[in-house]
Amino acid sequence: MALSLYVDTARWRTHQKSVIDQFPGIVPVCKGNGYGFGHERLAEETTRAGADMLAVGTTYEAARIKDWFSGDLLVLTPFRRGEEPVPLPDRVIRSVSSVDGVYALVGARVVIECMSSMKRHGVSEQDLSLLHAAIEDVRLEGFALHLPLDRTDGSDAVEEVIGWMDRLRNARLPLHTMFVSHLRADELARLQQQFPQTRFRARIGTRLWLGDHEATEYRGSVLDVTPVVKGDRFGYRQQKAASDGWLVVVAGGTSHGVGLEAPKAMHGVMPRAKGVARAGLATVNRNLSPFVWAGKQRWFAEPPHMQVSILFIPADAQEPQVGDELVAHLRHTTTQYDRLVDR
Repeated sequence: MALSLYVDTARWRTHQKSVIDQFPGIVPVCKGNGYGFGHERLAEETTRAGADMLAVGTTYEAARIKDWFSGDLLVLTPFRRGEEPVPLPDRVIRSVSSVDGVYALVGARVVIECMSSMKRHGVSEQDLSLLHAAIEDVRLEGFALHLPLDRTDGSDAVEEVIGWMDRLRNARLPLHTMFVSHLRADELARLQQQFPQTRFRARIGTRLWLGDHEATEYRGSVLDVTPVVKGDRFGYRQQKAASDGWLVVVAGGTSHGVGLEAPKAMHGVMPRAKGVARAGLATVNRNLSPFVWAGKQRWFAEPPHMQVSILFIPADAQEPQVGDELVAHLRHTTTQYDRLVDR
């Protein structure tokens, strides 16, 4: 009995191919929990697709994945002096976001990140004049721009990249390769047409692995079903059942990521109103679970346990049976499955 990730493999790979075809020279990204699939699986898929480079989040991820992928590995987290050294092969490329970082990586393969409107990390325009001497002692693989997902100010992503291309060119820095994130295929094509001497390589993770929502599905197995009547006490905190129904124990708890949710940016009145409503219900111990039964998302009977969750199914619904599987609406990047099933 497990929390399972079911993958329609043919459909999933068809989607991968459609993305790869739109972005020549794509650099697949495999970071965190491997977008819910795991590092090993995504390394295998990247090899199968014929990509020559795979981007990972940290040096620790690079150390784990190097035995599963034989091409170049691009570490996205920028190098910092004093970081713990991790033994890595020469095919690992380090991102650098400061002039000091470039000087500290003598002989290494590096990609220099430029400060985009994300304002997360990167060299500034004022740093460019200092890079000439710094890059003499490294193997420069290119520059990079990590762009925002939303542009509420109406600015244009392509224009932002063009601005940096002009700055780099004016600083007489090599422009053979530019790594970019969060551009559409048509935007990338515009840039490639305007700068034919530069190779633009899109680093893509979410769109590549999770772009077809119908290709994957989480399901939790029902482990136990216990009838309760209104007023019965149950669970760790011995709460009272609000009405007649069943307590359903389903595989999937906090160790799987059930009950964990990343904060969301809310735009508009309705999403904010829903957020306020959810917060209000939570104050009276009413929390909606990700599990679906008989066409409805069901409530947690109490907060999820480490490996299971207890749901309350009211008496007017069909009684679940041990061994049934409940579809679970879970976020891939925060979920750890027990097993992956290819269909």
